[in-house]
Amino acid sequence: MADYGNPAHACALVDLLDAYARDPAGGGTPLTDAVLAGLPAALAARPQAFSVIAFDGTRPVGLVNCIEGFSTFACRPLVNVHDVVVLPSHRGQRITQRMLARVEQEAIARGACKLTLEVLQGNAPALRAYEREGFAGYQLDPAFGAAVFLQKKL
Repeated sequence: MADYGNPAHACALVDLLDAYARDPAGGGTPLTDAVLAGLPAALAARPQAFSVIAFDGTRPVGLVNCIEGFSTFACRPLVNVHDVVVLPSHRGQRITQRMLARVEQEAIARGACKLTLEVLQGNAPALRAYEREGFAGYQLDPAFGAAVFLQKKL
Protein backbone atom coordinates (compact mmCIF):
# COMPACT_ATOMS: atom_id res chain seq x y z
CA MET A 1 0.00 0.00 0.00
CA ALA A 2 1.30 3.42 -0.91
CA ASP A 3 1.90 5.99 1.79
CA TYR A 4 1.19 9.30 0.06
CA GLY A 5 3.22 11.13 2.73
CA ASN A 6 6.32 9.02 2.03
CA PRO A 7 8.48 10.99 -0.45
CA ALA A 8 9.69 7.80 -2.17
CA HIS A 9 6.13 6.54 -2.61
CA ALA A 10 4.92 9.97 -3.79
CA CYS A 11 7.71 10.10 -6.37
CA ALA A 12 7.00 6.54 -7.51
CA LEU A 13 3.30 7.34 -7.85
CA VAL A 14 3.76 10.36 -10.10
CA ASP A 15 6.61 8.81 -12.11
CA LEU A 16 4.63 5.64 -12.84
CA LEU A 17 1.43 7.51 -13.62
CA ASP A 18 3.32 9.89 -15.90
CA ALA A 19 4.88 6.92 -17.72
CA TYR A 20 1.36 5.54 -18.25
CA ALA A 21 0.02 8.93 -19.40
CA ARG A 22 2.82 9.16 -22.00
CA ASP A 23 2.02 5.67 -23.34
CA PRO A 24 -0.48 5.50 -26.24
CA ALA A 25 -2.77 3.39 -24.01
CA GLY A 26 -2.77 6.23 -21.48
CA GLY A 27 -3.44 8.99 -23.99
CA GLY A 28 0.12 9.75 -25.12
CA THR A 29 0.37 13.04 -23.22
CA PRO A 30 2.55 13.67 -20.16
CA LEU A 31 0.95 14.80 -16.93
CA THR A 32 1.03 18.54 -16.27
CA ASP A 33 3.46 19.99 -13.76
CA ALA A 34 0.50 20.82 -11.51
CA VAL A 35 -0.62 17.17 -11.46
CA LEU A 36 2.92 15.93 -10.87
CA ALA A 37 3.34 18.33 -7.95
CA GLY A 38 -0.10 18.01 -6.41
CA LEU A 39 -1.34 14.46 -6.92
CA PRO A 40 0.11 12.74 -3.82
CA ALA A 41 -1.28 15.40 -1.47
CA ALA A 42 -4.63 15.45 -3.30
CA LEU A 43 -4.95 11.67 -2.92
CA ALA A 44 -3.84 11.83 0.72
CA ALA A 45 -6.66 14.33 1.38
CA ARG A 46 -9.22 11.77 0.19
CA PRO A 47 -9.77 8.86 2.59
CA GLN A 48 -11.63 7.02 -0.16
CA ALA A 49 -8.42 6.87 -2.27
CA PHE A 50 -5.69 4.26 -1.99
CA SER A 51 -2.87 3.05 -4.18
CA VAL A 52 -0.72 -0.06 -4.50
CA ILE A 53 2.85 0.22 -5.75
CA ALA A 54 4.87 -2.78 -6.96
CA PHE A 55 8.63 -2.76 -6.58
CA ASP A 56 11.39 -4.81 -8.20
CA GLY A 57 13.88 -4.47 -5.40
CA THR A 58 13.86 -0.72 -4.80
CA ARG A 59 12.67 0.19 -8.32
CA PRO A 60 8.95 1.03 -8.62
CA VAL A 61 7.53 -0.91 -11.59
CA GLY A 62 3.76 -0.99 -11.10
CA LEU A 63 0.92 1.09 -9.74
CA VAL A 64 -2.81 0.76 -9.14
CA ASN A 65 -4.82 3.79 -8.05
CA CYS A 66 -8.23 3.13 -6.54
CA ILE A 67 -11.15 5.27 -5.47
CA GLU A 68 -13.90 4.00 -3.20
CA GLY A 69 -17.41 4.63 -4.44
CA PHE A 70 -20.81 3.42 -3.31
CA SER A 71 -23.26 0.91 -4.72
CA THR A 72 -26.81 2.04 -4.08
CA PHE A 73 -28.12 -1.36 -5.20
CA ALA A 74 -26.03 -3.14 -2.55
CA CYS A 75 -25.93 -0.27 -0.01
CA ARG A 76 -22.21 -0.94 0.37
CA PRO A 77 -18.97 0.56 -0.83
CA LEU A 78 -17.38 -0.48 -4.11
CA VAL A 79 -13.81 0.10 -5.23
CA ASN A 80 -13.06 1.51 -8.67
CA VAL A 81 -9.67 0.47 -10.00
CA HIS A 82 -8.88 3.77 -11.68
CA ASP A 83 -5.33 3.39 -13.04
CA VAL A 84 -3.25 0.27 -13.65
CA VAL A 85 0.37 0.77 -14.67
CA VAL A 86 3.16 -1.74 -15.25
CA LEU A 87 6.36 -0.51 -16.85
CA PRO A 88 7.03 -2.11 -20.27
CA SER A 89 10.19 -3.73 -18.89
CA HIS A 90 8.12 -5.69 -16.36
CA ARG A 91 5.01 -6.63 -18.32
CA GLY A 92 4.16 -10.31 -18.62
CA GLN A 93 5.39 -11.07 -15.09
CA ARG A 94 1.93 -11.12 -13.44
CA ILE A 95 2.62 -7.89 -11.54
CA THR A 96 -0.93 -6.74 -12.31
CA GLN A 97 -2.24 -9.98 -10.79
CA ARG A 98 -0.33 -9.41 -7.54
CA MET A 99 -1.33 -5.74 -7.30
CA LEU A 100 -5.01 -6.55 -7.93
CA ALA A 101 -4.87 -9.25 -5.23
CA ARG A 102 -3.72 -6.55 -2.78
CA VAL A 103 -6.46 -4.22 -4.02
CA GLU A 104 -9.02 -6.96 -3.44
CA GLN A 105 -7.77 -7.47 0.13
CA GLU A 106 -8.18 -3.76 0.83
CA ALA A 107 -11.61 -3.69 -0.80
CA ILE A 108 -12.77 -6.59 1.38
CA ALA A 109 -11.38 -4.83 4.47
CA ARG A 110 -13.43 -1.76 3.50
CA GLY A 111 -16.59 -3.90 3.18
CA ALA A 112 -16.81 -3.40 -0.58
CA CYS A 113 -19.30 -5.41 -2.61
CA LYS A 114 -17.30 -5.32 -5.85
CA LEU A 115 -14.37 -3.98 -7.81
CA THR A 116 -14.96 -2.01 -10.99
CA LEU A 117 -12.61 -0.83 -13.70
CA GLU A 118 -12.59 0.48 -17.23
CA VAL A 119 -10.30 -0.60 -20.06
CA LEU A 120 -9.99 0.41 -23.69
CA GLN A 121 -11.34 -2.23 -26.10
CA GLY A 122 -8.09 -2.30 -28.06
CA ASN A 123 -5.93 -3.05 -25.02
CA ALA A 124 -6.08 -6.82 -25.44
CA PRO A 125 -3.26 -7.66 -22.97
CA ALA A 126 -4.97 -5.67 -20.22
CA LEU A 127 -8.36 -7.22 -21.02
CA ARG A 128 -6.86 -10.70 -20.75
CA ALA A 129 -5.18 -9.84 -17.45
CA TYR A 130 -8.42 -8.49 -15.99
CA GLU A 131 -10.48 -11.43 -17.22
CA ARG A 132 -7.95 -13.83 -15.64
CA GLU A 133 -8.61 -12.01 -12.36
CA GLY A 134 -12.37 -12.50 -12.63
CA PHE A 135 -13.46 -9.19 -14.17
CA ALA A 136 -16.24 -9.36 -16.75
CA GLY A 137 -18.51 -7.01 -18.66
CA TYR A 138 -21.30 -5.44 -16.65
CA GLN A 139 -24.97 -5.91 -17.41
CA LEU A 140 -28.16 -6.18 -15.42
CA ASP A 141 -30.48 -7.70 -18.02
CA PRO A 142 -29.08 -9.18 -21.25
CA ALA A 143 -31.95 -7.55 -23.16
CA PHE A 144 -30.43 -4.16 -22.36
CA GLY A 145 -26.87 -5.16 -23.27
CA ALA A 146 -23.59 -4.37 -21.59
CA ALA A 147 -22.85 -1.13 -19.78
CA VAL A 148 -21.06 1.58 -21.76
CA PHE A 149 -18.59 3.93 -20.08
CA LEU A 150 -19.17 7.58 -20.98
CA GLN A 151 -17.56 10.84 -19.92
CA LYS A 152 -18.22 14.55 -20.08
CA LYS A 153 -15.20 16.75 -19.44
CA LEU A 154 -15.72 19.81 -17.27
